[in-house]
Amino acid sequence: MAQLWGYDSHNGPDHWHESFPIAKGDHQSPINIVTKEVNYDPALQPLKIRYDPSTARTIQNNGHSFNVEFDDSEDKSVLSGGVLPGTYKLKQFHFHWGSCDDHGSEHTVDGVKYAAELHLVHWNTKYGSFDDAAKKCDGLAVVGVFLKVGQASPQLQKIIDALDSIQTKGKKAPFTNFDPSGLLPASLDFWTYEGSLTTPPLLECVIWNVLKEPISVSCEQMIKLRSLFFSSDSETPCHMQDNYRPPQPLKGRKVKASFR
Repeated sequence: MAQLWGYDSHNGPDHWHESFPIAKGDHQSPINIVTKEVNYDPALQPLKIRYDPSTARTIQNNGHSFNVEFDDSEDKSVLSGGVLPGTYKLKQFHFHWGSCDDHGSEHTVDGVKYAAELHLVHWNTKYGSFDDAAKKCDGLAVVGVFLKVGQASPQLQKIIDALDSIQTKGKKAPFTNFDPSGLLPASLDFWTYEGSLTTPPLLECVIWNVLKEPISVSCEQMIKLRSLFFSSDSETPCHMQDNYRPPQPLKGRKVKASFR
């Protein structure tokens, strides 16, 4: 049976190490990016992102966030460049957000939080599957995108409109013909470091690529995210918010930047 975990006081991030000891490991995520301690690396390649809208498949409430899942049987939606040692296929994306507009992101920049954070999760094509890749230190690559409250995002609205069909845990619906490129900012300048999944099992298998420039989200769109439920139809209703892990100790790791 899967270990129970969540974001409440009895099963939240402060307790995850009880079932997942790696939570206290040396390469945990997220982190606070201290800009004056970041090293600009002129050798970093630009991120190369190519997404095919035809690979979008489903949207699902998993009781912690919601995932938009993609068909990763072919190399149609891929990520490369940066410090990545090869090509990575898009598996899914999801969001983390807070109960108010001034916090909700997992990564912070000089201690500053954003309203939410998007994670686009990819796996290294040199491994046979996502599950195999997740066991390797270079197995996964995640692109993190900050969301800042401002103008409504037209690209985000299709996702927002689909949330009515997955209000409670376990609900799943078709979600097709969607290009995640529309969720990326104009600049792909990024910070990169070696880290982990930010949810259990917290495996230290992620090359993180956190984009410097945020995208915009409206107050109304944030309210819609918070209208989801952690709970299933048969459980006491509990709104989905503050589903983020706080920054973890850097423990000697170096953060590189693709920009000065």
